[in-house]
Amino acid sequence: MPFVDECTVFVTSGKGGDGSVSMHSEPYKARGGPDGGNGGDGGSVILQVDTGVHDLSWLADHPHQRAAPGKSGRSGKRDGREGDDLVLKVPDGTVVFDERGLVADLVGDGARAVAATGGRGGRGNASIATARNRAPRVAEPGESPEERTLHLELRTVADVGLVGLPNAGKSTLLSRLTAAKPKIAAYPFTTLTPNLGVAGGDAERFVVADVPGLIEGAAAGKGLGHRFLRHIVRCRALVLVVDLSADDPAADLAVLRAELAAYDAALAARPAVVVGTKADLVDDAAARAATLGGGTAIVSAMTGDGIEELLDRLGLLAREAAAAEPPRHATVVLRPGRPRFVVTKHGAGWEVEGAKVERLVMETDLDDDEEVARLQARLKKEGVDRALAAEGAKPGDEVSIRGRVFEYQADRDPGHTPGEEEPADA
Repeated sequence: MPFVDECTVFVTSGKGGDGSVSMHSEPYKARGGPDGGNGGDGGSVILQVDTGVHDLSWLADHPHQRAAPGKSGRSGKRDGREGDDLVLKVPDGTVVFDERGLVADLVGDGARAVAATGGRGGRGNASIATARNRAPRVAEPGESPEERTLHLELRTVADVGLVGLPNAGKSTLLSRLTAAKPKIAAYPFTTLTPNLGVAGGDAERFVVADVPGLIEGAAAGKGLGHRFLRHIVRCRALVLVVDLSADDPAADLAVLRAELAAYDAALAARPAVVVGTKADLVDDAAARAATLGGGTAIVSAMTGDGIEELLDRLGLLAREAAAAEPPRHATVVLRPGRPRFVVTKHGAGWEVEGAKVERLVMETDLDDDEEVARLQARLKKEGVDRALAAEGAKPGDEVSIRGRVFEYQADRDPGHTPGEEEPADA
């Protein structure tokens, strides 16, 4: 596949295994008691930086990813096997978003973020036995998996970025500075994806990125400007490449600087060096370079003139920029975990889903009025009434919990405050 620097991925974690309902059975041993094991946790979906991966093409070609579920518990207090985590390899510099905003900014080999957390395994009846209920005949179901839609963007991580207008000679310059072999042709927008190369000797090496050409209005999105400019943001230092054979090199440099400042004001203050290319095509290279300001480097990638001096200068620029910049660290946004239960509307009724709420219902004898009253109190304590009222439930609505249907009723207690939540009565 071609180079891919953004894609959408649909990830699903593994469902938690169900707890087991089992009573110990052994000859000549009465009332062996509960021995149902716990379900295993489902696998999580994890994004991890791997420097051997250079783009997002594999994920773009395989957008649906699912982790393994946990196994159910078994008799004899045997716990279910945990589902294996699914680790998705992404390139260095990947930024992850979901519908709520930033999820993670992954920088550095091995940086990782959990994209979807596996469901917790349900407890078996051996684990939920209490002094009041020593032989429960129910167990907790496994927690449902998380499903998330992620948008991934690659922002190239490099020490030095070559920035310029189309056909300014950036790719040719990269091929001279490094061993990279980018596509080179005599027409604009030959480069549509970033090219990376390693420059310098064994002692001092630095990464150089050839960013696709920018045009006037790139900061506003013209000419795929936003897709190209985001690769510049992570470059520690910039090389502003200007074609000396152009009609007005100074105007080209002004356009380049204006677009960088319009996209991100921090780019205008970033360490930079101006390089005038194609010096072999003009007779007055020094005079034309003077219009670009003092300190402009003059090179010819075709003849090799000025390349060695530029390499030394860029090596010093990369070292100084690295020393001035704080170390790069991955960023992971922490959000509250999933709620204890979820209320959803189905037709004219409501459904409540949640491991603990479902267990409370399953272990209640609905033919016993006292147990039903106890269930009502426990559901209210868990906040089920509050959640139903907040979603707009009305007295008389049907509420389904784990296949058991209840009727939502108004609270008529003397101490009831108008507007307070109503319990769900059996």
